[in-house]
Parts: sequence; C-alpha cells; structure tokens
Amino acid sequence: MRRPLIQLLAVLLVAVLASCASAPTGRSGRNACTNAAQPQLPGARVVSVSAGTRAGGTFTFPPNPPNPTPAPVAGIPAYCDITVVLTHPGVDDRVRIEVWLPLTGWNGRFQATGGGGFVAGQFDRYLARAIRDGYAAASTDAGVSPNGSRPPSWALDRSGNVNQGLLTNFASRSVHEMAQVGKQLTAGFYGQRVAYSYWNGCSTGGRQGLMEAQRYPADFNGILAAAPAINWDRFTVAEFWPQAVMNETHTYPTTCEFNAFTQAAIAACDRDDGVTDGVIDRPETCRFNPRQLVGTTLTCGGETVQISQADAEVAGKIWQGPTARSGQHLWYGPLHGTPLGGLAATAPAPGGARHGAPFPVADNWIKYFLKRQPGFDTSTVGYSEFEQLFQQSRTEYNALIGTDNPDLSAFRNAGGKMITWHGLADRLVFPQGTVDYRRRVEAAMGGAGATDQFYRVFLAPGADHCSGGTGAVPTNPLAAVVDWVEHGHAPDTLPAATTSTAGRPLTRDLCHYPRLPHYTGRGDPHWATSYTCA
Repeated sequence: MRRPLIQLLAVLLVAVLASCASAPTGRSGRNACTNAAQPQLPGARVVSVSAGTRAGGTFTFPPNPPNPTPAPVAGIPAYCDITVVLTHPGVDDRVRIEVWLPLTGWNGRFQATGGGGFVAGQFDRYLARAIRDGYAAASTDAGVSPNGSRPPSWALDRSGNVNQGLLTNFASRSVHEMAQVGKQLTAGFYGQRVAYSYWNGCSTGGRQGLMEAQRYPADFNGILAAAPAINWDRFTVAEFWPQAVMNETHTYPTTCEFNAFTQAAIAACDRDDGVTDGVIDRPETCRFNPRQLVGTTLTCGGETVQISQADAEVAGKIWQGPTARSGQHLWYGPLHGTPLGGLAATAPAPGGARHGAPFPVADNWIKYFLKRQPGFDTSTVGYSEFEQLFQQSRTEYNALIGTDNPDLSAFRNAGGKMITWHGLADRLVFPQGTVDYRRRVEAAMGGAGATDQFYRVFLAPGADHCSGGTGAVPTNPLAAVVDWVEHGHAPDTLPAATTSTAGRPLTRDLCHYPRLPHYTGRGDPHWATSYTCA
C-alpha cells in the first residue's frame, strides 16, 4: 500500500511544481526580473535595459496640479521594475519606458498610463494604482521634460527651431512604442501573452488614448480617454483667450471678482434642472448676463471693490470663447459655472495695478512652438495677434498633434471599446471640444447608434479637470471599459460620487451622451436613485 501512496504523492508534487513553474507569480518570474530580455522595436534602437525587484507597501506622492493633495496608495505588492531606454535615428533623443510587473496577483492584463500638460507619463502615481489592481503597467516620458507646464528643455533644437522629433514622440510615437515594449516584457516575465490590454489617461493622457484609437487601433482592447486634450492645436491657444481679452481691454479683475461672476451664474441657472445643489447640469443653456453684477460691491482680501462695466465685459468675452475680429467663432470657452481664475489668473503689479498671469501650457505653446522665442512677452497679445496665432497653430500642428480624426473604423473593426468622460466645469480643457468630436465621429461612423457600439461619452455636470469640482466624478471608469471589453456590457451609466457643498455624500449615475441625469422630483436629491437619464 505504501508504494502506490508514495507514487501518488510524487505525481501530485510534480503537478504542483509544474503549476508553479508556469504561474505568473512563480519564482521564474522573479528571476526574469534581473534577466529581462531586450525588446524588439522597429524604427528605434534600445540603448539599455535595467531591472530590479522593489518592495511594495504604501506609496505617497508630491502635490500634482490640479490635485494638491494626492491620496496615498496602499496595498502595493512587491514588483519587478524594468526600465528601457531607447533612441530614434536622427532624433538625438533618449526615451524612458518603465514597466512595473507585480510579483503576485497578476490578473493577466496590461495597462498603459498617460500624462498631463507637456508630460507624456506620470509614472509612480499611476503605475502604483495599476499594479495594486493586479495589472502589469507601463508609462513613458517620450524623451521630453518631466515638467508638465514648461517645455524649454526640449521644445526647440540648437538652431532655435521646433524639435520635430521630440514633438512627434510626445504627440504619438512614444505611446505606441510603450505599448509594444510593455506587452513584450510582460509576456516574457510571466511566460504567457497578455490577455487584454488597456489604456488609462486623462487630459494629455486622454489625448494619447484617442491618438492610439486613431493611428494604432490594434494596440489596446479598451481605452479610457478622460477629459481628452484633443484639438490641441486650437484649444491650447484658446486657453490664452482670457489673457488676450484682458490685454486688449487693459482690465484685469481679481480672482475674487471672477469667482463672483461664477457664483452668480450658478445661482441664476442652478435650479434649471429642478435641484438646487451648486451645480449647473446644463451649462450650455445658461443665459446669465454678467452685466447683472455691475455695481455690486465685494470684499476681496480685506478690500472693498465694485464690479465695473469693464469687468462684466471681460467675463462675457471669456464665456463667449475665442472670436475673430470678423465675429467668426474660433473655438469654445469655459461653460457657465466653471471657475475662471485658472485661465484668467491675474497678479498685482507695482503701483497697485494688476497684470495677467497666463496658464503656463498656453503661454509656453505660444512662446516656444509658435513664436520660437522663449523671451516673447505674451502680455502684448491682443485680439489681432491672438487670431493670427490661432490660425498659425492650426495650420502648422493640426496634422501632428490635433488628434481629432473622426474615422475610428479601424479601431471599431479591431474590436476596440472606448469611454470618454468629461467634466462640464473643466477649467482647462473645454468640454464642448469633446462634444464636437463625438458629433463628428457620429457623422463619420454611421450615426449615434453605430458609434455607441464602440465609443461612448459621459458628461459630468459640475466636475472639474480630471477630478474635483462641485459635481460627481466617476468612481472607477476603467472598470466599465474592462466590463465592456471582456463581457460585452456596454455601459449605460457611470457611477460617480463626491461630497456636496453641504458636506454630505452625493452620488450620481452619469448618462452616456447626449443624455444627462434628470431629477425625478422624488427622493433625496443627493442620491443617484432619485435621477433618471433624459
């Protein structure tokens, strides 16, 4: 009896060892971390590959606008950190790609993460969340500066011309190469191919996701492209419009005065949806006239100020959005209820006067990519020069970084699914640009119903850029992408939450475009169950 028992135990032991040898969390994976193979990448040369195991735990991060206090990420598993450095012939670049591979609990999926502003990848803050959730994850710096708002270290070459190679990296090439490198290293590490690949990004990251769908449609099964910085050639210049208005009129209201206009618009249009909650649910229909505040007295920083006719004209022009001298509408502006102080920031000047404080991304796009003069004084830009810069940017850069091609047929045919959510109080990337793109996709792809089969847009009333604001923000939109890709469940709504201005928890189910949550007239207006999509 003993020999059959010993034989049975031996068979079981061999089976267990074989299972461990092929499992994603086995010892072979840890050994592969220090012996990572060099990835194969057409069109680029791999300069170096370095790797090492890292302890997990709780990760904390420095402030990252627009989030000044990013929450720590706990529960990070130990992981393999592989860094690949590559270059492109004739570009003189050094592109860094980081791939993080959890030593335990890999879910079979790969997640690539995006950047913000002029940064191509956020690295730790996004990669940590991804591996906590079981993904193999990657990010890239595209060979450009890690500073999200000031690009002088890479924008211009030694001759003072725009560095087209690095701009191409930033615009499109590097995300595609990261997808290739990341999936190769993941497969080599775990000994099996990635089951599903996902993109996760907001702002610049959202633009990168849409670029992937447009130019490299087979890279990802699913894409989350939030608050996407598409129409880059137009909206980036349009971000400077509030400063051009103030330069032209020589009127520079304080943040306090701009906040008064925002709050007055909210008070005027908040009840349009039947609920008073500090959020304008349909800001495009708000008809608040800023002239109503003329003569209003405010206390700002201990000083008493009075809203002037000139102040009201500035606010009205900003809401109107960029306009040519002929009256032609050039691009969108912020919607009513959106904080104006970001793009229309001002600062005190000697003698009690004020001057503009432009948003750095817009300011530097003009200085480096349009004027090619880092010392250019943008305070001289009024309506006429603004219009010239707007048209120049569109002519020179739309094809490279506009990311607004509505033909998504290749992505659809590859089986891809994509979700975009965008806050209607986004102070940096105007949500009407996303709505415009979605409408053009519908026109190109056979209508709203056909487009909904693979691409859905969700608008978030009161939500700011990527997070924050007074409205509810999606709690886990990537999970909706995964469910759609892997189980065929097209999301009708996205769960969202925030804390209300009264300090109470608030939930909403965001509706896919063109619908918005509509209060039924019954139930607690703080809860999603009191709303329907209409």
